Amino acid sequence: MSAKGLIIIVALVAAVIAANGSFFTVDETQTVIITQMGKYIRTVKEAGLHLKIPFIQTAHYFDKRVLEYDAAPAEILTKDKKNLVVDNYARWKIVDPLKLYQTVRNVRGAQARLDDIIYADLREEMAKVNLSDIIDVHREGIMKIVWEKSDQKARQYGIKIIDVRIKRADLPREVEESVYARMKAERNRIAKKYRSQGAEEAAKIRAETDKQRAIILAEAYRQAQTIKGKAEAEAIKIYAEAFKKDPQFYDFVRTLESYRKIIDKETTFLLRSDSELFKYIDMFTR
Repeated sequence: MSAKGLIIIVALVAAVIAANGSFFTVDETQTVIITQMGKYIRTVKEAGLHLKIPFIQTAHYFDKRVLEYDAAPAEILTKDKKNLVVDNYARWKIVDPLKLYQTVRNVRGAQARLDDIIYADLREEMAKVNLSDIIDVHREGIMKIVWEKSDQKARQYGIKIIDVRIKRADLPREVEESVYARMKAERNRIAKKYRSQGAEEAAKIRAETDKQRAIILAEAYRQAQTIKGKAEAEAIKIYAEAFKKDPQFYDFVRTLESYRKIIDKETTFLLRSDSELFKYIDMFTR
């Protein structure tokens, strides 16, 4: 091959390489920053095929979607001097690609800066509360404060933090058993207190019930005695009226009732012959 042909081939290869370096594609989920020798030139947000100067200009791609930052578990000291191993994560988004490029260069740098910001704020807020508050329902409020503070700091890097959450909050193994033992003892103490209060309330209810029962029975007895007294008075009245109509017959009936009540097969009486009880028996035996 002649020198001229070789030059042509080299020129064609160089042209192809230059052509390939001149075009770049932007996806719908991406924003591209174009720099020239490290200096910002322009931002490309529209999806499609675009041109740049080969070998001189560089395209830097940044994702428009919501990204996730997952931190490594780290120990944090609470207000009551308890070590807690916290595993947290955050969702974030690049809102200013140029500012991010100028400050932390790329996503990896952004992740490192988020790690510093969120961990610092999380450690600061958890140092203000006790361990029980972190485990209990107060965690939501704590994480809201951490999110607001971290988001404010992250904006200077072109980052918007959408949410910060704790995946797990565990005790270090060396103190886990002792803390659980104390928690169990505390729960038992509270349970005993509730049972004692329940027993006291039950005793009050039973005492009140017994009191009401006694009142009801006393009232029922009073009413029964009143009714019984009225009935006996009515019976006496009837007996008196009957006695007035035929005193001899009334005396006879009352005597017979006396016989029925006091005389049976196993009873023996020793009475005088002129006893009043004999007056009708004598009459029946004649």
